[in-house]
Amino acid sequence: ANEKLPPASMTKIMSMLLIMEAIDSGKLSLEDDVLISENSASMGGSQVFIEAGETYKVKDLLKGIAIASGNDAVVAMAEKVGGTVETFVKMMNDKAKQLGLKNTVFVNPHGLDAEGHYSSAYDMAMIAKELLKHEKILEFTSIYEDYLQKPDGSSTWLVNTNRLVRFYEGEDGLKTGFTSTAKYCITTTAKKNNMRLVSVVMGVETSDLRSKDTTNLLNYGFNTYKLDMIMKKNKILGNVKVEKGKTDSIDLTLKDDATLLKKINDQDVDYFVNLKVDKVIAPVKVGDVVGSAEIMDNDGKLIMEKDVTVVNDIEKANYFDYFMKNLKVITSGI
Repeated sequence: ANEKLPPASMTKIMSMLLIMEAIDSGKLSLEDDVLISENSASMGGSQVFIEAGETYKVKDLLKGIAIASGNDAVVAMAEKVGGTVETFVKMMNDKAKQLGLKNTVFVNPHGLDAEGHYSSAYDMAMIAKELLKHEKILEFTSIYEDYLQKPDGSSTWLVNTNRLVRFYEGEDGLKTGFTSTAKYCITTTAKKNNMRLVSVVMGVETSDLRSKDTTNLLNYGFNTYKLDMIMKKNKILGNVKVEKGKTDSIDLTLKDDATLLKKINDQDVDYFVNLKVDKVIAPVKVGDVVGSAEIMDNDGKLIMEKDVTVVNDIEKANYFDYFMKNLKVITSGI
């Protein structure tokens, strides 16, 4: 899992992650225009045949990356997001460090063989996991075939390099790779029964072996494990006092669903929650972490700890709010 290997075009998973982060943060839009440079148009390897001076939408170039693994498209987007390819590659490596990856260094955004450019199966899975937080990307990676419309009215036929999106139930991404050094690689994801798996295959001799190994991995995962829903995020856990707020108390809930990966034949058990929230200080919004919840089994064993948030936004109280609260106290005492 931790062997350093050339990732080939699986590199583009990290590139897509940075692109999606820019989109979701509002720094970039799918409808933004991208002017194609000489540098991006001159890229070798897999291409979508964009030409210098042409202009494409971000969504079109993202489609070219996700479906056809276009090296020219990913370099164009690297220049758009990072300003230069060099800056974008630094962003890639900074993100790898932020994710705690120990066996990954990127030299370029596309994955063509280069000295010192490597990753591992585990690290690629972690990058994929982070990318999957941006669910919009699956609308691109799940497409089997489409067309890239060019400015002159012609079009380029795009066929997904990951044929499993067509032939494996629930498979909707993510990225293949191949170079003579890396051989055949793939980081893929599939979802069944509300459980999403990620598998990574690196360094096999043929594309058929790549697909076969991936299918075996996913089948093993889906046939062996299940995702146990311990507690949904909308379940009310309790009520807590609010300080400096327009309301005096607020209900609490988990920020995210609490789920546990278990073997299918494992016995189901009951769980209970130890809420660790003393008070909430306004202002606070839904999604803000205000404490934690220890989820334990019947034997008192800690299973996991989850962030806790509020069920409604609470504004900070103003002078009028304090006046009305004091008035209520006075009148209730009469």
